[in-house]
Amino acid sequence: MAKKQIFYSFHYQNDNWRVSQVRNIGAIEGNAPATSNEWEEVKRKGDNAIQSWIDNSMKYRSCVVVLIGSETAQRRWVNYEIEKAWKEGKGVVGIYIHGLKDSKAQQCSKGDNPFYNFCIDETINYIADHSKPIDNNEINLSKVVKAYDSPYLRSENVYSYIQQNIEDWIEEAIRIRNNYPK
Repeated sequence: MAKKQIFYSFHYQNDNWRVSQVRNIGAIEGNAPATSNEWEEVKRKGDNAIQSWIDNSMKYRSCVVVLIGSETAQRRWVNYEIEKAWKEGKGVVGIYIHGLKDSKAQQCSKGDNPFYNFCIDETINYIADHSKPIDNNEINLSKVVKAYDSPYLRSENVYSYIQQNIEDWIEEAIRIRNNYPK
C-alpha cells in the first residue's frame, strides 16, 4: 500500500512527545513536524501567520489525523483544522493518544471527542461549529468521523495498536468522506 499524504492535528504543548511516537510509525507520510522554536516563531507572528502555516501545511494532503490528548477538543487551531479538512473534502479521523507516555513517562487523561464540536449537512458541503443539529439534514460530525481509542492500558500496547491499524483507519476516513458532498 502506498504511503498516504496526511496532516497531523494536535495540541502541540501537551502532546508533541506522544505525537512524535505516532509519526515514527512510518506507515504514512505526514507533514514535517515543526520544532518548538519554529512553532513559537509562527505563533509570535499572530493568527494570520498561524492560519497561513496551517493552510500551506494541509495542501496536497488527503487526510487529517487528529491525535487526541487531554485538551485537544478545546484547541482553537485543532478545530480550525477539522473544519478546513471537511470543507476541502479531506478524510478526517481521530486517534486517542492519552495512553502513550510523554517525555516524563506519564500518560494523561482521555480528552473529549473534538468531532462533537461540529455538525455537517448531509446534502451539501457544509460544516458548522455547533454540536446540536438545527435541521433534519444536519448530523453531528462525531457520528460520521471515527475516533479510535486503544483497548490497552500499557503505552507499548497502545503504540502497537495504533501501528497495526493507522493505515486502515486513514483509508476508511477517506472512504467515509467520499460518501458526503464536496
